[in-house]
Amino acid sequence: MQSVSPRAKSAAAPDLEASLLAYRSLLSQDLKLNMARGVPSAEQLSLSDALLGLPGPDDYRAADGTDCRNYMGQQGLPEARRLFAGVLGVPPENVVVEGNSSLALMHDCLAYACRAGVPDGDGPWQDVAGGIAFLCPVPGYDRHFKLCEAFGIRMIPVPLREDGPDLEMVRALVAQDRSIRGIWCVPKYSNPTGTVYSDEVIKALASMPAAAPDFRIFWDNAYALHHLGETEVEIANLAELCVAHGHANRALIFASTSKITYAGAGLGQFGSSTQNVAWYLRHASFRSVGPDKINQLRHVRFLKDEQGLKALMRQHRAILAPRFACVIETFESLLGDCDQVSWTTPSGGYFITLNVVPGTARRVVELCHNAGVMLTEAGAPFPGGVDPEDRTLRIAPSSPSLDQIGKAAHAIAVCTRFAAAEKVHGEVLLV
Repeated sequence: MQSVSPRAKSAAAPDLEASLLAYRSLLSQDLKLNMARGVPSAEQLSLSDALLGLPGPDDYRAADGTDCRNYMGQQGLPEARRLFAGVLGVPPENVVVEGNSSLALMHDCLAYACRAGVPDGDGPWQDVAGGIAFLCPVPGYDRHFKLCEAFGIRMIPVPLREDGPDLEMVRALVAQDRSIRGIWCVPKYSNPTGTVYSDEVIKALASMPAAAPDFRIFWDNAYALHHLGETEVEIANLAELCVAHGHANRALIFASTSKITYAGAGLGQFGSSTQNVAWYLRHASFRSVGPDKINQLRHVRFLKDEQGLKALMRQHRAILAPRFACVIETFESLLGDCDQVSWTTPSGGYFITLNVVPGTARRVVELCHNAGVMLTEAGAPFPGGVDPEDRTLRIAPSSPSLDQIGKAAHAIAVCTRFAAAEKVHGEVLLV
């Protein structure tokens, strides 16, 4: 589970003059560091370089004899579907392996639902009077919110608690508002907080009454295998719980190998009920006559099975864990005495959430940018890019080297202290 760092008993506002001197020293270092996105490092990508030699010039047939060089096979190779069934939590026959991006699969599901509706529904979502809405746990993933914006879907922010979205609020909204057709969920090591949904929350999402019969849970399990410690956290199986509570079509489950093998040349995965999979494949058949089966075959040859997946992820952990530890140790050292500042200590995933002094997040990003450290824009983890408290920042420790991570974390801490001092003293000393 993610946790928020404790504050020191002597927490106070940073000294303005000392903070200014530290920031001026930072400016003199001529840094050029990018912490804006959760991009795998070159070291991580190199773990999968064996893919470049696979499947080989004479190895192009799948286990069932399919010639992977040709068209067709819309649902993906049977062996690829078996490989990822455990990650999605559905049987192999209910898995689709297609493309390299789970975000693209989410986009397509939204597009098909808006244009033609979904099973259990009463027509296209785009025809709903007054438009449809999605619940958006916050802080959350900015690209989910961008998808809603692109499709004209109204977003309703819901607080993300230690164990998942605010259940009381979710239940009340979904039960009374027929326009709410979906909720975005990153259930394990959430982006950006590292939150792990509890079994109780997952069961409630699967079982709760919904005013809209075609209510859908967009279950983006992007970090299912991305552990940072020895404990490999498991969560309840959403698909099975939905079936058990009479909502078999409620769960749309997504994953990919984008942060497992090659970010730009991995495999996207979609899992759901038999009816939903048939619905997806019917609409996808208009868009394509089949996925890249050669890429699927080489991934099967490389990863082999679920144990192979887990073994590779342990190698990723060995690279990522020291980076996260470096950031957290730096924050503890430089921000531990700073009032109203806290950060998460995630047990997996790709991000650390830094909560700065309210009203200073945008200023911290500006100060970091001026010092040569690129951060995700303040407000990104909220619909419309608007953080009502202007305090939440997403820190991505994956891509830079360990030495660079240390410098970036130090810079972020210096800027956080300086912005806090300006806020408390009511002065902006540098523009």
